[in-house]
Amino acid sequence: MTRLGFTRDLLRPAGGDEAHRVTFVELFFDLVFVFAVTQISHHLIATPSFAGLVQTIMLTMAIWWVWVDTAWVTNWLNPEQARVRGLLIALMLGALLMSSAIPEAFGAKGVLFTVSLVAIQLARGIFTVLAFAHHRPDNAVNFARITIWAAASGVFWIAGAFAPPEPRLWVWLIALAIDFCGPVGRFYVPGLGASDTRTWNVSGEHMAERVSLFAIIALGESIVVTGTTFGHLPLSGESLLAFLAAFAGTVLMWLIYFNHAQRSGTEHIVHASDAGAVARVAYTYIPVILVVGIVLAAVGDAVVLESPSGPVAGGAALVIAGSAVIYLVANVLFARSIGGPWLVVHLSAILVLVLLTVLSLLTPLLSALALSWLSNLVLLLVVLADELLVRRKRHRSTAAQGI
Repeated sequence: MTRLGFTRDLLRPAGGDEAHRVTFVELFFDLVFVFAVTQISHHLIATPSFAGLVQTIMLTMAIWWVWVDTAWVTNWLNPEQARVRGLLIALMLGALLMSSAIPEAFGAKGVLFTVSLVAIQLARGIFTVLAFAHHRPDNAVNFARITIWAAASGVFWIAGAFAPPEPRLWVWLIALAIDFCGPVGRFYVPGLGASDTRTWNVSGEHMAERVSLFAIIALGESIVVTGTTFGHLPLSGESLLAFLAAFAGTVLMWLIYFNHAQRSGTEHIVHASDAGAVARVAYTYIPVILVVGIVLAAVGDAVVLESPSGPVAGGAALVIAGSAVIYLVANVLFARSIGGPWLVVHLSAILVLVLLTVLSLLTPLLSALALSWLSNLVLLLVVLADELLVRRKRHRSTAAQGI
């Protein structure tokens, strides 16, 4: 392995701010995913059906996997190096092509979508093998395994692009399953074995910040949908209430994760003995659930703004209240993954939101606007309860130290 690869050291410094800092080129790379998340939410708005919902979730997971794999790589590679910067710009171009194809991914542009996706995954993997070869041979072997898994899933991604729309979804779900099973199986490859998570010596601080920034990108899509949709509506008391409901929902989702959970997660992974194992669960698998919840919430905001009055339809109820359920489930799982307890308040809120959704599906009592505000009320109670619990914990800790 050491006979191959770049002789120049392209890795981040082992210590100091450079080891953890998110660079400007990484933020520049993220701009494509602002567009990608917008494309995904608009895909469901344009195809309001169960099939459209499944497609939207699948597309969100695919986009997330492209982004998070790159976040792992830039955890080790130094984006200030010209070659790494060139890699990110090339990946950015591929991601832009992939994102542009999202509206017709299940139509005429399926080949563009999948070829771009597979090219990104393979190019990144091969480049990282070459970057690690001289300096960290064990990590080079890890990325050789990862690249082999990417090639295996790539066969199904590309094969699916040539299938009719309905079979295409199933073939792509197989590809996605391969991608998501890779880290669980530690990328086992016959002859190369499985990766050791202890060699995944990630910067916990960097990984936590990168995932938090992606959550901000996804929340930003809710703001874009809210502003754009409201801007095309005639001004009325009802449309203003719908606008305020959408904005309040976005703020509440931000508070639920960023008030305390984000900080707790950062502290946990920074001090973890096996940061790679923590990052695999808390910052690779669970955040995609969080992002799906945010994307669906953006669609729900558009539904409420477009049709605030009248009985809420079944699909609308699922995205308005169901998105909050998914978001809270992600927060519960995140808390457990960083060593926290089961969040009883969140679980109770999930139950209430499920009941609200069922009530909306069975009876015509609630309008979309009413369901939106009721969902926001539940989220507000979660925020207040979280704050109260944290303050009590701090008070007990301060009292104990004073004894």
